[in-house]
Amino acid sequence: MDVSASTPQLLRRTNLRSVLDVLRAVPSATGTDLIQATGLTRATVIAVCDDLIARGWAREAESPRLGGQKGRPARRFEFNESAGFVLGLDVGLATVRVVVSDLAGSVVGGTESRFPHHGGTPADRRSAVIAAAQASLADAGVPESRVLGVALGIAAQVTPDGSIAPGQELAPMFDLGLTKEFGEEFGWPVLVENDAKLAALAERWRGTGVDENNLAVILAGERLGTGVIESGRLVHGALGRAGTMGGLELVEGVGNQDGIAKLARLWGTAALDAGHDGMIRRLVGNHTNRVSARYVFEAAAAGDETAAEILERIGKRMARVLALVSTFFDPRLIVIGGAVAASATALLPVMTDELARYVPDPPRLAVSELGEMLVATGAVRLALDHVEARLLDLRPGGAPAASAPETGTPA
Repeated sequence: MDVSASTPQLLRRTNLRSVLDVLRAVPSATGTDLIQATGLTRATVIAVCDDLIARGWAREAESPRLGGQKGRPARRFEFNESAGFVLGLDVGLATVRVVVSDLAGSVVGGTESRFPHHGGTPADRRSAVIAAAQASLADAGVPESRVLGVALGIAAQVTPDGSIAPGQELAPMFDLGLTKEFGEEFGWPVLVENDAKLAALAERWRGTGVDENNLAVILAGERLGTGVIESGRLVHGALGRAGTMGGLELVEGVGNQDGIAKLARLWGTAALDAGHDGMIRRLVGNHTNRVSARYVFEAAAAGDETAAEILERIGKRMARVLALVSTFFDPRLIVIGGAVAASATALLPVMTDELARYVPDPPRLAVSELGEMLVATGAVRLALDHVEARLLDLRPGGAPAASAPETGTPA
């Protein structure tokens, strides 16, 4: 390798990255601001800014003229957040949610749609996801050619290389060939990740755990799944299994991976089968014994003793799961997310009291405020991380400057 030939290019790239990182972190900056932040000379800073403008990653901002100021105001530069866009997808069993974000992380469009009844075939599901992605871009007014990266969150275990781990019961519902489809048809690099891990990214970026370096997020709707961030890094494990809740059948007082919504539904239905005729019955009606989780929470809030007992049982059971997560990963914060997050606030007192019985100095417990956008928000963050690390290898609004990045979750 000819070091003398590569050094100028490496230096130029380093300077471009240094200035670009500063511009991404501030609304705008003058040449003097950039000199102070990077230590580069004025001539180098101006040359780099002009280069970034030519590449499309920066633009010249308006410089306000101060009262009494003579001559031309100092040039100001800012990051061009609309130079490209990313898609964050939450691909569930029944629905697909798509978010379109600019490079500053601002949502500019999106859509949500349901899969065919009973889930449909893999081909049906693949077509539905592609249609949702295209509809979200139409909603945002963004051409397909300006998408620089896509991340998908799925309710299945994902290996560190971004493939769906074999041997999972629900794997066929998510192994849809989307990486190939999006890559070949649209030229989009695609990342695939487990939904609970994306939930952890979302909470640290935009949620209750902003800037918290040690946290866990438990998706607790139908089935339990956990995403863990330790020392600021998302934990995957050797095979991507870190945070999966397999083995709960071995835990006394738990027994399986059933989540809060499923337990409320099952135990509420069992109460009606046993003859309960209180608030749960009035909410459900007399035509069925099938209870939704929402009705159990509403009945408990209205003072129904049976519903309150069900929630206490769920809270105590969840505390055992929280104790396991606390013991294994030692987070400072555990966030409950998923379909029941808004209602799970009612469980916090019981879970907090019970957790203190099992774990010394227990972590703080909270409920996610990101609602249905939790996984999609984490997918946007993953896609942005992927693109931001490769900005200088990409062309705004088009294909990569070199070959397309490898698909899959970064290790």
